[in-house]
This record gives sequence, structure tokens and C-alpha cells, in this order.
Amino acid sequence: MPESKPRVVVTGIAGNLGQRLLPMLADFSVIGVDLHAPAADAAIKFERMDLAEESSCGQMLQLLRDIRPAAVVHLAFVLDPVRTGILDLDRMWQVNVAGPARVMEAITEMNRNDDDGVRRFIYLSSVAAYGSDLPSPATEETPLAGHTLPYAIHKREADAVVQMRATSLRNCNVYILRPPIFAGASVDNYMVGAFRGTPNGSSPRATKMRERGKRLPCMLPTGKRYLEKRMQFIHVDDMARLIAHLVGDTNPEQQRLTVLNVAGRGEAMTFARCVQLAANKLVRLPGLWLCGAALQFLWDRGISSVPPEALPYMTGEYIMDTSKLRAFLGDRYEPVIQHTIEDAFRDTFSHAKA
Repeated sequence: MPESKPRVVVTGIAGNLGQRLLPMLADFSVIGVDLHAPAADAAIKFERMDLAEESSCGQMLQLLRDIRPAAVVHLAFVLDPVRTGILDLDRMWQVNVAGPARVMEAITEMNRNDDDGVRRFIYLSSVAAYGSDLPSPATEETPLAGHTLPYAIHKREADAVVQMRATSLRNCNVYILRPPIFAGASVDNYMVGAFRGTPNGSSPRATKMRERGKRLPCMLPTGKRYLEKRMQFIHVDDMARLIAHLVGDTNPEQQRLTVLNVAGRGEAMTFARCVQLAANKLVRLPGLWLCGAALQFLWDRGISSVPPEALPYMTGEYIMDTSKLRAFLGDRYEPVIQHTIEDAFRDTFSHAKA
């Protein structure tokens, strides 16, 4: 890696967002941190690190002292327990909540007596931290009320941890980004998988279903109001562009903490419109309890990777107000957030995954 380039550490580099971000950091020397090396052939330095382990704090501190990065981007998080193989809730918590705390502790120590330490820390939160059914679009000041789903609870707790610890990061701007569901052709999380109808479970039966091209239907309780519930998406490449913009900002405003709701441009989509664009079958069931029972059945048999606890987030409405993001980016808004919400969702189904 050319020594003339500024350095940036990216945790969770092997994930889809990390891989989409990498080409956008061509002006930086990237040090990727993850449990597993990224699949792509990329000119990066890779550090194997398990952020679920307490010892990773010292390991991260030593890495920061050795390479002296300008920025740290924290993407490491367990969203899909089936895909990652991390089904133990305590281990998930260690990665999802204790992990960012350990990274921030390392930055705190790095910057304590160093005027040339880490200058930017970017943490990826989620709309799920707000909860599953909001009475009005959430602003950045809306209380966090994520519940039921471990992913949402962990995002809420980790978001709070980052806010609290931001005050201790000397000479470091902290950014918390709260995106909705990622979309795009390369994305294969269980939320878009539910619209695709992909049987993403780990059982032999699910494997055979995938091989035969079988699709699971979308499920929704009866009643018009569920079809009219709205959803937001963000194209994964727009998310990567925003992160790259923050990393490369050579003259950021000196603010200890900046929190930004993030979504694609334009209007949110109704559930009915999502199902229409996904061209999947919609099954209406008489009541939330039966939808929950169906999710539990598919989960217990290893057919679906959608946790039953995700039901409130699949039938609720949690929309964000992104006016602060538009003001923050100014004339860079459209060059960074290039896709509308609907265009991002369309791209998810336009061609085979990259």
C-alpha cells in the first residue's frame, strides 16, 4: 500500500457493504478487520480480529498505534444469525454492542495523548433502533425504542453506547448513521429475502428448495391497513458513497457527534407495491398471531432465515425524516444518494446478485 495515502480502518470488511465500500476508498490505504478475509481480490491489509472477545480492545489499540489511521469505519454487526452462523444471543451481543464499545475504547486510548490520532469514527446504526411502529416519521431526536428482535435491541443499545462514548473521543468527529433496509442487486439480507421468497434456511430441505427455484410467499395479516404500511430502503452503493464521503471529507465541521437518518430519495413504498415489484405471491392470514406461527414453523424447520421476532418489523411502519441528511450534504446530496427508494428496491430484483 502506498505510504503517501491516508489510512482508514474498516471493520466488517468482508460483508456486502464493506465490499461495496472498498472501491470507493481508492484514495486511501484500507486496513480491513473481520473474522474472515474478504472474498474479493483487493489491495488491502487484512487483520483477523474477533470483536466479540475482550482481548480485541488491546488488539485494536495496537493496530491503531501501528498504522495511525485518519478514520475508523465500524460496520461489523450480526444481522442474519443463520447466514453468519452466530445463533448464540450472548455472542451476538458481544459482537453487536460490546464490539463498538471496544473499538471506541481503543480510539480513546489512542487519542488520549496523541494530537495526530483518529479524526473520524463512523458507526452504522439502523432505523430498527427506533422501534417497529412509529406514529410519525422519526427525526434524529426521536427516542430509541427497538424491541423484540435481537438485531433491533442491539442496534438501540449500541447506538446509545456510541452516543455516550462520543464525548470521550478527543479530537475525533463521531458519525452515527441510521439507515433502513439495504437494497440492490448484491444484497441478500433476510428482509429482502422475504420479498424474494428465498428459502434461506440452513436445513437440507431449504437447500433443495433453493436448487429447484422454489419461492416462499410473502405473508401478511388480512386488512387493508397492512397493505398500506410504508417502507424505506437505501441502495447499498448509496450507503457506501455516504460513508466514503464522510471518510474523505478533508474539512469537516468540528462537531463531537453527528447523527443522520439515511434513506433513498423520494417517497416510501407501500407493502403492496413492494410485493408487486418483487413479483411474489402474497398470502393473507387471519391475524398477526397466525403470521407469527407461520414464521416460527419455517424457522424451526430451518426453511426460512427470518427470525420469528422480526414479525413487528415486517408488519409495522417505521419511517424516518431525512431532511437533516439533505441539509448536511447540500449540493452533494444527489451525487451521493443516487437512487430513489423505489429504484433501489427495483434493482434488488433486476438481475442476479453480484
